[in-house]
Amino acid sequence: MDLFDEPAATNAPEFTVSELTGSVKKTLEGTFGRVRVRGEVGRVMVARSGHIYYDIKDDKNVIACTTWKGQVEGLGVIPEEGLEVIVTGKLSTFGAQSKYNINVDTIEVAGAGALMAMLEKRKAALAAEGLFDPARKKPLPYLPEIIGVVTSPTGAVIRDILHRLRDRFPRKVLVWPVAVQGKSCAPEVANAIRGFNALTPGGALPRPDLIIVARGGGSIEDLWGFNEESVARAAAASDIPLISAVGHETDTTLIDFVSDMRAPTPTAAAELAVPVRVELMAWVDAQGARLSQSLSHGLTGRGQRLRDLSRGLPNKDSLLDGPRQRYDYWAEKLPSALQAGVGAKRLMLSETAGALRPAVLRSRLAEDRRRLAQIAARLEPALQARVGRAQDKLDNAGRGLKTDVIARDLTRKAERLEVILRRIGDRARSQQEARSARLAALDRLRETLGYVETLKRGYAVVRGDGAVVTSVAQVKAATALEIEFADGRVKLP
Repeated sequence: MDLFDEPAATNAPEFTVSELTGSVKKTLEGTFGRVRVRGEVGRVMVARSGHIYYDIKDDKNVIACTTWKGQVEGLGVIPEEGLEVIVTGKLSTFGAQSKYNINVDTIEVAGAGALMAMLEKRKAALAAEGLFDPARKKPLPYLPEIIGVVTSPTGAVIRDILHRLRDRFPRKVLVWPVAVQGKSCAPEVANAIRGFNALTPGGALPRPDLIIVARGGGSIEDLWGFNEESVARAAAASDIPLISAVGHETDTTLIDFVSDMRAPTPTAAAELAVPVRVELMAWVDAQGARLSQSLSHGLTGRGQRLRDLSRGLPNKDSLLDGPRQRYDYWAEKLPSALQAGVGAKRLMLSETAGALRPAVLRSRLAEDRRRLAQIAARLEPALQARVGRAQDKLDNAGRGLKTDVIARDLTRKAERLEVILRRIGDRARSQQEARSARLAALDRLRETLGYVETLKRGYAVVRGDGAVVTSVAQVKAATALEIEFADGRVKLP
């Protein structure tokens, strides 16, 4: 057949590429709609936009899956490579690449075995980061003032914790209500732990000293929220000591490994949080009794020791016998010793006085007068020579002084003296003015307090025979009366 021969006639319709891909998309979505697919997660890629692209595969085929950023929060499980899951979503196509995929909005782990495998993988990753290291665990406070509890507010767990705390040692409790299973469990628990740590110590809503994360028992699926990495990291980053009490004693979750203390049950967590008040009071009483008994025994022993030592000391009279004997011995010798001393001094005085004759004294006085006359004769020439040298030195210094220098110095000093005198004058005037003002104020006060001002207010002064009278008897005894008002005086016969 020739290449340029016309093609055979056909009744098949002709589509554009977009029309065909649109028709395929419409047919695929209309036929299948929402689907549930079980498989193993393959390649996983998280875009910068927040969208997640991954594959679901079995031993023969692969289906591409997409979860948009707004759908990630509702997934329930974040896809991880190698995890067996069941995805639910809408089957659609991507015409730009001639591919079909599933827009997944829900992911479930396919079976407990897959959950345990994912749990072991997460546990190994967190352990490699050192989050399980015992050295980083914080000690629990012995008696916390405020305890924060992260749990469901309607379950039996919170009632058990509050009842146990009330029995052992009542404390203030802050409850942060959360969902303890389901999709919202992990984010709510992580936010609660971070929220307690963000509170201000001593604020209107005070920061707790201890956090208890609690939940009752259940299956691995029910407890899975406490195996989420976000919860484990929030517990590890908590600055407040944290007790995990999730499930029964045989249940183990990821938060148990990163918490500072694991309690087998919520009731046991309350027991770990506080001591028994009655036992603590009994212990304090016992310690007080032991202290009193020890103090009493110590005082008794020291008293006996003091008495034993005092018996070993010599008698006070025997200690004083020697000094008393020495005192008596020297007291007897003192009068004779004083008499002997006075006699010796008298003898020395007699020997010395014998050498002091009048002729010897006159000769010594004559010698002293002669030396004094010699010194006086030399004194006047020495003084004249000293004065001459000083005069020469003064003349030399005077010749070295210049007249203009002296004049400038005198001018400066005169100016300074004038400034000082002016300041003294100003100061004297200001003080005089202050004193005058003070005197005027005092005078005004005197006038205000004087009786003249009182008279202006309607009072009067009565005088009898020139003296002020203050009683009826004085008025009757007076021969002449005078009444002084504010504007003058009136005499009465």
